[in-house]
Amino acid sequence: MNVRLCDSHCHLDFSVFDSQRQTIMRQAVEAGVEVIVVPGVRAAGWDGLIELCRSHGQLTSDTPRLLPALGMHPCFMADHRQQHLVRLEQLLQQQLPVALGELGLDFWSPDAEREPQLELLQQQLDLASSYRLPLLLHARKCHDPLIQLLRRQRFEFGGIVHAFSGSRQQAEQYLSMGFKLGIGGAVTYPRAQRLRRTVKELGPEAWVLETDAPDMPLCGRQGQLNRPDYLPGVLQVMGELLQQPAAVLAQQFWSNTLAVLPRLES
Repeated sequence: MNVRLCDSHCHLDFSVFDSQRQTIMRQAVEAGVEVIVVPGVRAAGWDGLIELCRSHGQLTSDTPRLLPALGMHPCFMADHRQQHLVRLEQLLQQQLPVALGELGLDFWSPDAEREPQLELLQQQLDLASSYRLPLLLHARKCHDPLIQLLRRQRFEFGGIVHAFSGSRQQAEQYLSMGFKLGIGGAVTYPRAQRLRRTVKELGPEAWVLETDAPDMPLCGRQGQLNRPDYLPGVLQVMGELLQQPAAVLAQQFWSNTLAVLPRLES
């Protein structure tokens, strides 16, 4: 199957890939993955991520094109400092990231620091607005307050709601604000009935493909390291759910990704 794919969310800079990164990138290209967006999660990793993407900024026969995003992830609140926001703005001035992220809210734990998360997200939204950058949004157990914040901010540069797992109503609110919804390994599990139903109800125009590698493995690969060359497995399941040929969907998902991440082809 000759397809052109973008993995819109893959943490290829993580150290777990160090011993096999080149092999994984070559296999990604062989699987049709031409572009990988690599989101930053904390300041300590930004420089290494930028260098990795700089070294692989062009598609070749052995490596996909790697594009950086920069952000401060809500699950690493203990690592974030106020000066990191200053550093983030400096990097936004120096670099041309494809998006701001991974950022957002995570209220999954009862002990989640909600107010500090909201404050940090607001500060990053202000930067995204100033630099006219789309977002790679992390949203877990928090869709309603996140939607409220985006509406209050009148954020107008869209982006991707990574690993979307909310309701159809929440999905439609994100879509109305110019976002697309990230879909990955979760949809390959037959038990994910609500997510699969939402995929069918919203149709192909709502979604972009992602792996979240090394996390969120596909059904049948539980306990294994997730990888960008597994992305065709997500595409196959989406084709089954939407009853469309994989090659047709691949083109739609590529167009969807480009619509919200316009620097993808710059």
